[in-house]
Amino acid sequence: MEQGRAREQARPPYAPVASATTPASVRVPEQARGEQARGEHTHSEPPAPRPAVQRHSVRGQILDALRAALVDGQLVPGQVYSAPALGARFGVSATPVREAMQQLAIEGAVEVVPNRGFRVSQRGPRELAELAEVRALIEVPVMLRLARTVPPARWCALRPLAEATVAAAAVGDRASYAESDRAFHGAVLALCGNEQLVMVADDLHRRSQWPLGNTPASRRADLLADAAEHTALLDALIAQDLNVVQALVREHFTGAES
Repeated sequence: MEQGRAREQARPPYAPVASATTPASVRVPEQARGEQARGEHTHSEPPAPRPAVQRHSVRGQILDALRAALVDGQLVPGQVYSAPALGARFGVSATPVREAMQQLAIEGAVEVVPNRGFRVSQRGPRELAELAEVRALIEVPVMLRLARTVPPARWCALRPLAEATVAAAAVGDRASYAESDRAFHGAVLALCGNEQLVMVADDLHRRSQWPLGNTPASRRADLLADAAEHTALLDALIAQDLNVVQALVREHFTGAES
């Protein structure tokens, strides 16, 4: 009896007791108990999978870089660019470049040229005007409805986004302006609560930012004028001046056509 009590005292307090009535499938071997105590995996517990995000992250970074190069005019409309050459330019393999270019092809920014690469799409003023018209059909009614229903405090919260467009325009950073411009419009439309509308409008907006063939890139003065309309629109929305809001919204999209 003394020996039995000594064995009970020697047993670690965390060790499960396996009796004759304990099923063999749930008995934990001594070695496995040691591995669990050290935080190691056993055969019954598969190791956690490694997060496979690196390749996706690289592709996303290259996609952002290519979009910026398109807006900046570094990728010239009508020119053909190969994935290996662009990969060398960005310091990556051709695979993430090719995947990013496929996405740009879906968006209409480039065209696939078999065995050569991707040609930057050449678009004319008519296509830009058509995009502006479709955007106006979607965004203008929503903005006017929001102007009647959203309280001024909600509009005040969008001030930093409008100021970001002004800051990008002031230094002539077309790529940053394109992103901040879409962010502002997206935040305004998001107030309607229709996620599908926001996604469709954002896709149209992005397409309207791709460069036109044989047309100079937007000047700093043009960017500043466009950004000023954002801040003026916010001022009118906060003041709940519906007449000014309507005039500014329509002018904003009319100016996008020219």
